Amino acid sequence: MFYIKQELPVNEQIRAREVQVIDEQGEKKGVMNLNDALDLAYNKKLDLVLVAPNAQPPVCKIMNYGKYKFEQAKKEKEAKKKQKVFELKEIRITPNIEQHDFEFKVKNARKFIEDGNKVKITVRFRGRELNYVKLGEANLNKFVEALQDIASPEKKAVLEGKNMFIILSKKAENK
Repeated sequence: MFYIKQELPVNEQIRAREVQVIDEQGEKKGVMNLNDALDLAYNKKLDLVLVAPNAQPPVCKIMNYGKYKFEQAKKEKEAKKKQKVFELKEIRITPNIEQHDFEFKVKNARKFIEDGNKVKITVRFRGRELNYVKLGEANLNKFVEALQDIASPEKKAVLEGKNMFIILSKKAENK
């Protein structure tokens, strides 16, 4: 369900005594007493909607409020559809990874990046492996080199606790 962020005051919810009225075609009808404006809207079987409450006098428009809300929800839904959602995929490796495992993980990372996702490569150090941080960093650099044709690192490798990671994202295409 989609909701409009701000509900506009309609008909009896309007508290101003005098309002500037705009009819359904967008023509200005001038400043009117609120009751006269409400009568005008009811005669046309439409709603009087307060569109500019801070103006002097406040501006009201005669419209079908239900249809207006529906159109707004539809526009919001379309805008949401067009948004690109990035997912962060994680690939874990160890400092002493075998060649075949490394190639397999590079292949998976390549697939994730081509699908438009970002990839976080994490080297997990267990036990005494923490003494070989350089080896883990070398593996991350090897990973970056293997994917440098389609991806670039967002920032340098970071060591947090027993994990070292780097985030790769798809290279921007030059047009």
